[in-house]
Amino acid sequence: DFWWMGFSRRTVNNWNPWINSNWLTCTLLMEQDADRRARSVEKILRSLDQFLNPYPKDGGCDEGPGYWGRAGASLFDCLELMSSATGGRFNVYDNALVQNIGRYIYRVHIDGSYFVNFADASPRGGGSSDLVYRYGKRINDPAMMAFGAWNAQQRQRRIEEWIRRQAQQDAQQGNTQQQRRRRSRGRRGSVSSFRSLVSLFSPEDLQKVPDAAAPLLRDVWFPDLQVCVARDQGGSSKGLYVAAKGGHNSESHNHNDIGNFIVFRDGLPVLIDAGVGTYTAKTFSSRRYEIWTMQSAYHNLPTINGIMQQNGRAFAAKDVAHRATDTSAEFSLDISGAYPPEAGVASWKRTVRMNRGKNLEVVDNYKLEKTTGDLTLTLMTPCDVTVAEPGKLVLKGEEGKFGNATILYDAKKLKPATETVPLDDGRLSRSWGTDHLTRILLKAVSQVNQDTWTVTVTP
Repeated sequence: DFWWMGFSRRTVNNWNPWINSNWLTCTLLMEQDADRRARSVEKILRSLDQFLNPYPKDGGCDEGPGYWGRAGASLFDCLELMSSATGGRFNVYDNALVQNIGRYIYRVHIDGSYFVNFADASPRGGGSSDLVYRYGKRINDPAMMAFGAWNAQQRQRRIEEWIRRQAQQDAQQGNTQQQRRRRSRGRRGSVSSFRSLVSLFSPEDLQKVPDAAAPLLRDVWFPDLQVCVARDQGGSSKGLYVAAKGGHNSESHNHNDIGNFIVFRDGLPVLIDAGVGTYTAKTFSSRRYEIWTMQSAYHNLPTINGIMQQNGRAFAAKDVAHRATDTSAEFSLDISGAYPPEAGVASWKRTVRMNRGKNLEVVDNYKLEKTTGDLTLTLMTPCDVTVAEPGKLVLKGEEGKFGNATILYDAKKLKPATETVPLDDGRLSRSWGTDHLTRILLKAVSQVNQDTWTVTVTP
């Protein structure tokens, strides 16, 4: 009984369905002892129950969309293997949780290759296009099928564009066939043999699906995960997009990020969650929170009396609420519980409000028990930042890569400063297509025990 099977008190994550899918494949194809095969399959199913039973009913993946490909998607692999092995008699696709786990992947899609990337998830991803399409077909979800087909068509265009650019480069540089093969080998990644085989023999040609489209949902609310998504208008990436989270600081692949939010404009990043760098031994050790990407001071959050958020299940959001109308969407929570006692915070109510077609307001209303250190609000951006005038920051992104926006704040209460955060890690630099981020620091002008800060993002 390994920990990832879920038979101990330890919480399981994507390791459970991922390893079980490979174990199940080997058992069904290679185990010749019928009794041993049956007992193995039975244990795999019991183990998968340990993954499903505590899973949020809203289907939200706290590991993020990058890990959905080995969480929800690997669960789907298991269900498909069981369906195949039993001639279709094993079928649980009418289960609401199984359906919501599938739908999660298009509900957190921003635009293009961008997804909401809280925790260790990459901002780019989406999983196997063919698998998404087949999952949608199994649960009878046309939007998910259309998204899978759209994703496949978008990826094919990117592949063709990459081949065209490489051919031009080869012609200009006179690269030999051996050099081209070496480059091709360097781009190969690990692929599930089961998914590849199913895709090869799938009767659908996703390149020819006529109604392929990204759903681009206007509003999404995950009440169990405590993540909300809102955009100016459904079905379009034009205008502002925001995602914000509550939760607790002991989630799978956790960052200390309760109350964090991200903002995109016209489908391009403006205020971001940096994500995670290349995994090392330190990433999964007791020193994890020494890494800057894990710290609240490098998320769009306050540092209170010089103290950052603390990791652990006890550090959680309170009084979480969400509402959405045709004109606005609002997410509110008290993030004071995410900070240790030495921060001296009695309450810190954050409200993230999208006024559709106008702007995004982030209102922090706080009460402190004491003031012993700096109060600072961090904002992370890939854009160039200019202080246009007191109370006004202009964020200018590289054309076609990052968005543009203006940030307004009360200059009588907050004083801006910026610092460059080098992305000297390959995974981070590839994720954002840049070698650095800019960290905006809005520091309290005066130390007071009670105040309200309002930061407004306008396109």
